[in-house]
Parts: sequence; structure tokens; C-alpha cells
Amino acid sequence: MSPKKIAIQTLLSSRIVVPIEPADRVLTDHAIAIDNGVIVDVLPTERALKKYDAKSYVEYDDHILMPGLINAHTHAAMSLLRGVASDVPLMDWLNNHIWPLEKTFADEQFVHDGSQLAIAEMLRGGTTCFNDMYFFPEITARVASQMGMRAVVGMIVIEFPTRYATHADEYLSKGLALFDTYKNNPLITTIFAPHAPYTLSDDTLTKISRISNELDLPVHMHVHETAQEIKDSLELHGVRPLDRLDQLGLLNPNLLAVHMTQLTAEEITQIADAGVTVLHCPESNLKLASGMCPVHALKQAKARVIIGTDSHASNDDLDMFSEMRTAALLAKGVSQDATAFNAQQALRAATIDAARALGLGNETGSIEKHKSADIIAIHCNNIESYPHYDVFSHLVYSTDRQCVCDVFVAGRQLLKDRTLTTASEDDIIIKSKQWQATINAFDASTATQW
Repeated sequence: MSPKKIAIQTLLSSRIVVPIEPADRVLTDHAIAIDNGVIVDVLPTERALKKYDAKSYVEYDDHILMPGLINAHTHAAMSLLRGVASDVPLMDWLNNHIWPLEKTFADEQFVHDGSQLAIAEMLRGGTTCFNDMYFFPEITARVASQMGMRAVVGMIVIEFPTRYATHADEYLSKGLALFDTYKNNPLITTIFAPHAPYTLSDDTLTKISRISNELDLPVHMHVHETAQEIKDSLELHGVRPLDRLDQLGLLNPNLLAVHMTQLTAEEITQIADAGVTVLHCPESNLKLASGMCPVHALKQAKARVIIGTDSHASNDDLDMFSEMRTAALLAKGVSQDATAFNAQQALRAATIDAARALGLGNETGSIEKHKSADIIAIHCNNIESYPHYDVFSHLVYSTDRQCVCDVFVAGRQLLKDRTLTTASEDDIIIKSKQWQATINAFDASTATQW
């Protein structure tokens, strides 16, 4: 008599499964058993069909199953500013274009509609988790939760007044209220998101350092983005930004430093020794001509590097497949070493390494028993996919986000045959067109600066 099958909710099987952990592993003809949103087993398909009785069984013939991608740095609501003020330097872009637009439009409705658009784009591109920094983070958290998306929502802090808050202490107070609201949420977590050293006082940074240490929360901040930032810090504070953060107690494993294009050899060692994580946004840095993050040198020093897209206004898309490819190619070109930041390293930077840096390493980032079923299916049966010999190389150098057909977060299918299941794509497009008309009519020269 055959043993009774175990009842589960979902069974996914595929010719190829890339679990990410253990490293270098590619599973052939395997299945992923899912129940209550959690991976309960990963085993050969033949055995899985004998062992489990699934309410839903999806068989992928010409696909790769892998963990969902993690976008380590976003400003989601800025999706409504896609391509605004292209081809201008960073400070001109900020002072004369982005900040006037945000002062005029960045209210709760803007953040709601922009977050919807961004999350829809990310899901369609295989991203299942994003780390965000923007105003009204409670709105982004609510939209992400409604759409079923995993999100790390930043408690934004900046010194000047906006529609969200009037001074640093109010930003901190609202952020901590957000932390309390979501501290037990299965999909939404919170971290500190002070904007940058040059927009924050020593007093505010010291408060963030103290509270971050007390709560053991990461601090997500733009650091060493441009040469001008370094020059201004030396003139105002007598030290480079990293040294200033070190003096204020922020240079530690909780720091998630975004961009880091301006680094000396000594600073690379300093970052590695302190356990700082570098959030690399190659396409945004290239577009704004901010500089190039020394990824190969950082990796050689054993520093952790993860990948993000930055915002639509500085990148124009939230495509993590494109970002991985650019990160890998750029690292090779900058270092003149073809082995730099190889395909496996790029994949890990967009999955398990990012999960660990964000405090989610036990929850997501790989296909393993007891982890959340955050899984994407990539279709490989097309002209652009053949032939493929090395799966890791194929995923980083050949795969396009249009190949993502299905997306699951915590076992819930959010994308089916490239169609969103938890939001109306037509409604999102209609709202986006309305915002486009409004912003097109805006004259930045009439806006008051913050």
C-alpha cells in the first residue's frame, strides 16, 4: 500500500531550478513544494509527485525557476517622474528639476499612484522585494501590502521641510510610528533612510546612530555619490563624508551606503573592516555621470556589494536584469579584469546577499526549505534564449525582463502569464497618463525652493 500523500497548496516543477543557495547549484527536473506561503520541500519532480497532493500544480517545461530579485535601492513613487530632466548633472537635476517638482506634487496621492506604477513594473520584471526611500513611506507600505509585494520601507529623514514633515525630529517621530505599525508584518519591514550626509546635521545623524543601535535596524543612505559631495564635506566639516559618519557612530554593519563612487583605497579597506554594505546603482551613476563604484576592489576586500536601480528619474526603469548585466560588465571594464564580478556574484548581489543586508536572509533570497516562496519563472523557449550552456551566464547576460512570465511572493501568484493578478494594469496606466499631463504643464521656474 502506497503511503498517503501530503496535502499542500502549490507544487511548481521545472526542468531547471536555480536555488542560489548552495552557491553554484543548478537543479534539473526538480519541484518546489509550497504550503502557507512557505517552501516545505525542494526535491526531484518524480519524487514530489509521489509525495505531495497539491491543490495547484504548475509544470514549467522550458523555464528557469529562481528566487525573486531584490531591488536594493529605490524611490518608488518617483516612477511618475520617469525621464524628467534627462542628461543634466546631479545637483542641477536635484535643485532645478526634481526638488521643485517634489515640493509641488509629492503628496499622499502622488506617492500612492507612483508606488503602484513602480510595484507593477517591478513585479513584471521579476522583482519580489524592494528597499525604498521616499516621503510618505506609510503610503508605499500600504500599496505594497495591498499588491502582495515584499518591501523594506525607509523611515526617511532630511533636515528641510516637505509636505511629509517640517523638521528632522518630525521625520524621526513619523518613522518610528511606521516601525511600530509594521514590526510584525510578514511582508513589510522598516529601516532608517536618512537622505545623505550633506542634507543632515551632526545632531540628527547622532540620533539616528543611537536609535539604530538600540533597535538593531539598518541605515540606508546616499554616501560618496559625487566628487562635489566630497569637496563640500571637506570645506564644511574638515573630513570626507565617510570619516564624518565614522565619527558619529554610523560606520558599522548596519550601514547600507548607496552609490559610493568616490572611494580611496584606504576607504575601501575601512568599509570592508566595518562591515558596511555598498548599494551599487550602476545605470543611475552612469546617466548622472556621478562616477563609478569600484566594485571589483570592494569585492577583493571582502566588502558586500548589492544592486539597486535608483529611481525612474535617474535611471528610467526598474529593470533588475538590466542592472545586473550592467553591474557585471561595468566592473570588468573599470577593473580591466574579465573575471571581475562574474555572473554568479551578480545574481547573488540581487538575491541572497541583498536579503542578508536587509535583514531578510532567513526569509527570502534563495529557494530553500522554510523560506518564503518568493519565486519567479523565466521563459526560455524563444529565439533570444538559444543556445544556452551556462545557466548563470544566461540569466545575467542574456535574460530580458520580458522573459519573466510568473511571479510568486509568499506563495501567492502576483503575475500570471505576464498579467498582474492584484492590480488593474489599465487603471495604473490611466493614472500615470493623468500625472504626465499635470507634470508636463508644470513650470519649475515658478516653484519655491525647499
